[in-house]
Amino acid sequence: MTETEELLVVGRLVAAQGLKGEVRVLPMSDFPERFTRPGRRWLQRRGQVARPLELLSGRPLPGKELFVLRLAGVDSREAAEAVVGEELLVPASDRPRLAPGEFYLLDLVGLEVRLLEGGVEGVAESGNGAGVVLGTVTNLIHAGNDLLEVARSDGRRLLIPFVQAIVPEVRLAEGWIGITPPPGLLDL
Repeated sequence: MTETEELLVVGRLVAAQGLKGEVRVLPMSDFPERFTRPGRRWLQRRGQVARPLELLSGRPLPGKELFVLRLAGVDSREAAEAVVGEELLVPASDRPRLAPGEFYLLDLVGLEVRLLEGGVEGVAESGNGAGVVLGTVTNLIHAGNDLLEVARSDGRRLLIPFVQAIVPEVRLAEGWIGITPPPGLLDL
């Protein structure tokens, strides 16, 4: 990796596992090989410079949406606890190829969010007939379902479940996504 190459966050270290330095990671990627295939990764604590390390091994944690990792240099419970809260990164160039019509969830950050059917009182029209503008995707929250965090122009924050029934349109090239929320979702 060159000094200027961009890194992508693919997971967050959330807990120590056992006594020998394993750590649990919450994946932020739909590609499990990022957590199971040995090789170079980076760790970064918010506001600090990313540092390289080797992923020695990884396995899914049965019954959980977590992986357990062995990282070079992390060989005790204390060392594992010291890296909890850090993010696991890979080079942006390491993105697996996608099939036509697929996209990376992180590519949704920054997209405009539009209401496709009907309108919401007090929300401005987009002007191009593609629905009313609700706000902009500012973050992804990984829970049972992925949630899109949307910042509205009035300062409110919306959490929109990223499921096909609610987010049927993703137009990356055009810079927007379209939603059809169930009644009451926009009032939360």
